[in-house]
Amino acid sequence: MEHSKGRVVLVGAGPGDPELLTLKAVKAIAAADVLLVDDLVNPEVLAHASPHARIVNVGKRGGCHSTPQQFIERLMVAEARAGHCVVRLKGGDPFVFGRGGEERAHLMAQGITVDVINGISSGLAAPAAIGVPLTHRDWSSGAIFITGHERGDDAGQARTPDWALLAATGLTLVIYMGVARCRQIQAALLAGGKPGSTPVAVIQSATGPGQTHLITTLAALPADLAASGLGSPSIIVVGEVVRCATAHQQLTALASRAI
Repeated sequence: MEHSKGRVVLVGAGPGDPELLTLKAVKAIAAADVLLVDDLVNPEVLAHASPHARIVNVGKRGGCHSTPQQFIERLMVAEARAGHCVVRLKGGDPFVFGRGGEERAHLMAQGITVDVINGISSGLAAPAAIGVPLTHRDWSSGAIFITGHERGDDAGQARTPDWALLAATGLTLVIYMGVARCRQIQAALLAGGKPGSTPVAVIQSATGPGQTHLITTLAALPADLAASGLGSPSIIVVGEVVRCATAHQQLTALASRAI
């Protein structure tokens, strides 16, 4: 039985820049009675919320203290059953490494009406912010989104991506949550046949005021990343398309001098 009044909307808040919100997301935020807000959501996004809305910070961030997922799910159910419109506000897109699929399934199992509003994922926004396309007719016919964060299975064994298989595809690799394990990822890609000369970009805090990035090669990635001081949240892009970043930087420098 669905609860006719209360409902939950899983809303993607985008990568950081509040102007990258979709119109549909803005309308949902404005209509919310309760907003459950992830740690990576830009606080400026909340300017669209009603002054009467209750805002609950439920920080979810890799490598940091997080609100337990079970607590968040129970809170969403309780608020919806109380007749409220609940917006679960997530950084990026709810269905791209945002546990949106798990939350939607849990809510539906509890008879709660749930909708999903997409946001721009950092895996799309971060490369674009430094002039890197994920596909290019000369260099890559596709892109793979992958998490660098290991998760244990029910038996306690760590589950890792098949980096050798990924290396063999020749496609652009867009790695979320990979900074802490960049050395292991680099070693696995090299062992899988990825050339050490492959260009790599690391983009931190994409589209936000603190955005910064590193351009390097796969061979030099761990050392250069450690020297750069970059950390999470960052996106790592591996592939020949990263060569476009250099051209982007050169054009930007020329434009600045012309002004």
